[in-house]
Amino acid sequence: MRIDAISTYSIPEIQSKNQNNNLGFEDYLKNYLDKVNDIQINAENATIDMIKGDVKDLHEVMIATEEAKLALELTVQLRNKLVDAYQEIMKMQI
Repeated sequence: MRIDAISTYSIPEIQSKNQNNNLGFEDYLKNYLDKVNDIQINAENATIDMIKGDVKDLHEVMIATEEAKLALELTVQLRNKLVDAYQEIMKMQI
């Protein structure tokens, strides 16, 4: 892995990189949910393979299952925070 010095980047380069990655909140949320869905599908497939006897290493299945569990818990916590934020906004008087 190559690490560049900070002085090699100029500010316009950094700004152009940020403009290229200018995604909205909806895009970030959709990408995150797609990744969580992929992790869930991967864990499910690993479990099915284990049941069929195709997996020789049980640790891989356990890691995939635990990763899926953590991703789902994080998603639920994010949803709860978003709902709380929405409710706070709705309580604001105009």
